[in-house]
Amino acid sequence: MQVTERRLPHLYAADQPLFVTYRLHGSLPRGRYFTAETLSSGQAFVHMDRLLDQQFAGPFFLQMPNIAHLVRCSILEGGLEDYALHAWVVMPNHVHLLMTPHTDVPALMRRLKGATAREANRLLSRAGTPFWQHESYDRLVRDAREFGRIQNYIIRNPVRAGLSACPEKYQWSSAWVPEAG
Repeated sequence: MQVTERRLPHLYAADQPLFVTYRLHGSLPRGRYFTAETLSSGQAFVHMDRLLDQQFAGPFFLQMPNIAHLVRCSILEGGLEDYALHAWVVMPNHVHLLMTPHTDVPALMRRLKGATAREANRLLSRAGTPFWQHESYDRLVRDAREFGRIQNYIIRNPVRAGLSACPEKYQWSSAWVPEAG
């Protein structure tokens, strides 16, 4: 069991499923804080995710097909060695992953976010500007019921956000089913 603390506490356990959300730098309004006195960590996450889904300002680089493709490829590539990938989605300003890590989580997140940030900033002709928010949200999955609930949450996120009529039609998700043609 590994525990780290930055602004948020992070708890990792070897070979235990983990739900991770990371977002674009500047994707939430400034001055927005969730405190333990007002919201549980689960309530704070849901509130934050709704803000991300409904954002009308801030960066939306992940809705650009070339950037979304880059992130999708990086997620799938990491799943070959660093983790077992169970579900994922690339939203316009954030990413959700449900994975079982096989290596040090902070190191795998640095690799995942670092590689995509460098390449995305190159594609966007940006230099010296953060791409991802430094800290990610993560939660150890406690049991099979929670695993199923999180998996469903990830798969249905594009539908709830109004990006797709059904999960299978959203191409930046593990639920996507390419049309035969």
